[in-house]
Amino acid sequence: MRIAVNTRLLLEDKLEGIGWFTHETMRRIVLAHPEHEFLFVFDRAFDKRFVYAPNVTPVVIHPPTRHPLLYRIWFDWLLPRKLKALSADAFISPDGFLALRSNVPALAVIHDLNFEHYPEDLPKRYSRYYRSYFPRFARHAARIATVSEFSRRDIAVRYEVDEGRIDVVYNGVGDMFSPLTDEQKAAARDRFAEGHRYFICVGSLHPRKNIARLLLAFDRFVTEHPSDARLLIVGERFWWDDRMQHAFTSMRHGDRVRFTGRLNQEALHQALGGAQALAFVSYFEGFGIPVAEAMRCGVPVVAAEATCLPEIAGDAAHYCDPFSVADISRALFDVWSDPVRCDQLRAAGVKRAQRYSWDKAADALWTSFERMCKDAGLDPNDKR
Repeated sequence: MRIAVNTRLLLEDKLEGIGWFTHETMRRIVLAHPEHEFLFVFDRAFDKRFVYAPNVTPVVIHPPTRHPLLYRIWFDWLLPRKLKALSADAFISPDGFLALRSNVPALAVIHDLNFEHYPEDLPKRYSRYYRSYFPRFARHAARIATVSEFSRRDIAVRYEVDEGRIDVVYNGVGDMFSPLTDEQKAAARDRFAEGHRYFICVGSLHPRKNIARLLLAFDRFVTEHPSDARLLIVGERFWWDDRMQHAFTSMRHGDRVRFTGRLNQEALHQALGGAQALAFVSYFEGFGIPVAEAMRCGVPVVAAEATCLPEIAGDAAHYCDPFSVADISRALFDVWSDPVRCDQLRAAGVKRAQRYSWDKAADALWTSFERMCKDAGLDPNDKR
């Protein structure tokens, strides 16, 4: 088969959640299925490292798609023509965007519907596009994959899609994430927190990551329970908004907070592995990869008791109400001050993290693709 894949989020040194999902799953799928030709469709010049094997043919369609107007041009007009010209038999879209004007059977990976529940968290033009197009993508897809049971139910209910058409493909965790030695933890504290113990928050600074309340909760924790605690925030500030800015400028202990921006995988492993705990209080997630990474590193997790996070972390997280600054502060203190609780969370996390691997994710995504082929009347064993 000639399988086209939307690879526009495979960006050199800029992989984020969906980009990592694309990279880790498609690399394994391509190598496991040399009998098929994979047409990787990029929207800009690509890094040759993403051409994983001889059965990958890279295709570039300009212009780069980072604005709703360009989404429409690229997915509504340019991509359908290209799929036809390439004689593609099937299409996989790891970010859920589809070519509605194409009749090529498509598997859409819709990670979550945060834009449906909190449209105000996005600029209006993006929110309008997502809320207009994703219901159509869901109906147009021959099959849908998503990254948690929570998201599967959410998509089914919100878009009135039969749950039987939706498969769960849990995210994985990179092999490099593992517990640090005591010496490595000390080095991490020296590098990122001037030798002090610290909480870490990982993820692009999108409003739904709840950074504003986390900042206020950390400030309250340090005020009520004096300590040397620091807060390390890792991620791009692309979505930084007035709420985050106001929270930060109102802090009494803002000098305890460090923003690192994006870190490469090696530095992220060190920063995460050296933390006292991960503070992941996002009020809406489809999966929450940093939670699985922290568990794999044996780092305690403070998580929001919301959306998919109890499903992903189970008994390996200490939960809080993401809409209550006081409760987030309470959870931070609980983990900071209770070594027995921390040991329990570490042990439970390492065990639970075994559920999440990129090998399992790739296998599950391919199984979903095979089901999509069956739904569409295609033969996934066709080797032409």
